[in-house]
Amino acid sequence: MAWYPGATKMELQPESDAQPAIKPTQFILHSIVAPWTPRRTYEYWRDSTNLESHFGLGYDGSLGQFIGTETRADANGVANRRADGTGAVSLESASNLQASDPWTAEQVEAIVQLGVWLHQHHGIPLRICRSSTDPGYGYHRLHTAWNPDAHSCPGDKRVEQFHKVVFPAIVARATGKTNDLEEDPMAGYSKAEIGDAVLYRDNIAAPEFAPDVKKNPKWSLSSYVRSIYNAVITIRDELRALRKAVDALAKKES
Repeated sequence: MAWYPGATKMELQPESDAQPAIKPTQFILHSIVAPWTPRRTYEYWRDSTNLESHFGLGYDGSLGQFIGTETRADANGVANRRADGTGAVSLESASNLQASDPWTAEQVEAIVQLGVWLHQHHGIPLRICRSSTDPGYGYHRLHTAWNPDAHSCPGDKRVEQFHKVVFPAIVARATGKTNDLEEDPMAGYSKAEIGDAVLYRDNIAAPEFAPDVKKNPKWSLSSYVRSIYNAVITIRDELRALRKAVDALAKKES
């Protein structure tokens, strides 16, 4: 069995010794649908279920390994171990309770480092799995054979990150094209979510003239925009009234 030097060893027994050997040909990413540390994930595999993954990843990038990568772990359907002895290495990552959040920057970096090691140590080819048996990299819902219960795991945002950030970084790092993770911090977020974050976050000092500045010292950008708009409309109406008064006075004098 093989143990990744970048992970904390938390060996599951009796699974680690009792389950059959595999030749690792795939790396499959999951979300565990809970904000768990690697230790909590280990305890869940140990105490609550007969399933398990090879790795558990926390929000902070901490990584635990529960079973050696050359031993079967039961998280990937038929990809756990095939008749020819090949199988998938699995990673469960902390997420919110809906599995709707993106991986953190720390999680992405940990996944990339592990993905590079799996390529270098086990020869997993640098491609996305084209079928459920094709060697390479993927995520749980990529192929039905891996995900017979049709889970959305690892969630839409993480799937987008996998294609735009994670897998390209694994390839770049493994081939020596870059040593740094070039992550788009907005990857996985929709335009609407980015817009809402900009418009509605209360992080701008309220204007001194605001009547409730003491009770409401921070404004959102949207509040400022509305205030400016209302001020412009007021000035426009006053200018129109002033123009009418000036025109009327000019007619009277003529």
